[in-house]
Amino acid sequence: MIVVDHRSPLPPFEQLRAQLLDAVAEGELAPGARLPTVRRFAEELGIAAGTVARAYRELEASGVVETRGRNGTFISPHGDAAHREAQRAATVFADQIRTLRLDSEEAIALVAAALRNGPTTNAVN
Repeated sequence: MIVVDHRSPLPPFEQLRAQLLDAVAEGELAPGARLPTVRRFAEELGIAAGTVARAYRELEASGVVETRGRNGTFISPHGDAAHREAQRAATVFADQIRTLRLDSEEAIALVAAALRNGPTTNAVN
């Protein structure tokens, strides 16, 4: 069940995006499942239609959903488990970068450096 907490420091579109992504990752929303229309979902959640539209656009940009014109918005078919997990990790990382208010170029440089440095332990320096 999707719930928007108006007291949360996260913007409503981000709460919606994250909850839909979790529902997909946990199998609650299967590939091919149709999402509610922007207007209907906005009414159900008590938020602006533009907020739902933004969440849908961001999910579409990351390949989680696909819009089929007047037919609606659907959960996209996903790749193998490794790709799904990598997509989830990338989304978590992007969320953290936004929270830290770092720009995307710096974030990408951090990822590139981490990949060049090879496997790490989970130790915190």
